[in-house]
Amino acid sequence: MKVKTKRFHDLIHRQVKTDKKFAEALLREGIDAMLSGNMETGKTILRDYIKATVGFEKLGEATGAPPKSLIRMFGPRGNPQAKNLFAVIGYLQKRAGLELHVTG
Repeated sequence: MKVKTKRFHDLIHRQVKTDKKFAEALLREGIDAMLSGNMETGKTILRDYIKATVGFEKLGEATGAPPKSLIRMFGPRGNPQAKNLFAVIGYLQKRAGLELHVTG
């Protein structure tokens, strides 16, 4: 099972690096999942997005959070604090050239 999962993550990473619209859609989907109350799916999507784009080291430098803390935050048992989560989302949006808004 690990082989299939690894291949899937590799596919996602390649697609993010070569298709800007796919990368934007992935970022939007991760944030939307979290806002809809599906934290586990949102964290998983954003973790893949981060790995495929900026990486946890650079994200840590940009947000002031230790990379290991960010990795745990987006891990299966992570429970991100709002302050840290919004700092990450704000940076990812800025880096992607997006400005996402919540509408009701």
